[in-house]
Amino acid sequence: MTEWTADRIPGQHGRIAVVTGANSGLGLVTATELARHGARVVLAVRDTAAGGRAARRIGGDVEVRELDLASLDSVRGFAAKLAADHPAIDLLVNNAGVALLGPRRISADGFELQFGTNMLGHFALTGLLLGNLAAVPEARVVSLSSITHRNAHLDFDDLMFERGYRAASAYGRSKLATTIFGIELDRRLRAAGSPIVSALAHPGLTRTNLTPRAWEDRGRLGRLIASAGLLVTQPVEQGALPQLRAATEPGVRGGQFFGPARLWETRGRVVEARLGREAADPAVGRRLWAAAEELTGVGYR
Repeated sequence: MTEWTADRIPGQHGRIAVVTGANSGLGLVTATELARHGARVVLAVRDTAAGGRAARRIGGDVEVRELDLASLDSVRGFAAKLAADHPAIDLLVNNAGVALLGPRRISADGFELQFGTNMLGHFALTGLLLGNLAAVPEARVVSLSSITHRNAHLDFDDLMFERGYRAASAYGRSKLATTIFGIELDRRLRAAGSPIVSALAHPGLTRTNLTPRAWEDRGRLGRLIASAGLLVTQPVEQGALPQLRAATEPGVRGGQFFGPARLWETRGRVVEARLGREAADPAVGRRLWAAAEELTGVGYR
């Protein structure tokens, strides 16, 4: 089969695409390619100054809007304004995320920051925009997973990791929850007869500013580890291809999951990825969904 590259993205003219965390890394590449192929792209970013610089770099038809996924008030405000301005949304790429080292931190709503940002913020955002997505035939939601989800476990008695906190484990847990969300969303959309497609992707080990930024406060050793990471990671342009394929390839089915092919899915050409056992469990999906609705106050209708 021919290797999938960004040149295979079909024309996106007339489509409205929302990309969270679009000012850098995977989000910037994703937004750039969508705009290059004709989409109107909403850069949903926490730092609007950085978003403005990204918009100038991208060119094309883009707009910058402030969104802090660690604040449910911000998510609600963003979604309300966006929904009013764009009654029909074709694509939502839930790309933004944080990876933290060091002590436990909490969001504005009291959630463990990685879980609150990476999963709960996107859960709320998607639910609030679902009506706008439903207005478009074959609209898509793409959730960004990680290979770390396969070794993670959800402790429903301690979702916010208040006991025995470990930053790397908390990140894996947040990405497992994000993956479960994407799969459970697909189940629910199918059951409702909705035309919206919920697909997933992961970038393998990709050279973004996310992990180096997490090491910045760890002194000389942290900077050395971040530098060493450059040797084992793939370029961000390659790492963004799985989510671009999930977002744009004709015929993508709900629940499909894309990632790199080589070295235990850490790098290489885009293929269908392997879903972890816990992520695939419908009972876990139902339980997490109920917890997310209660925590965020957002119900899907």
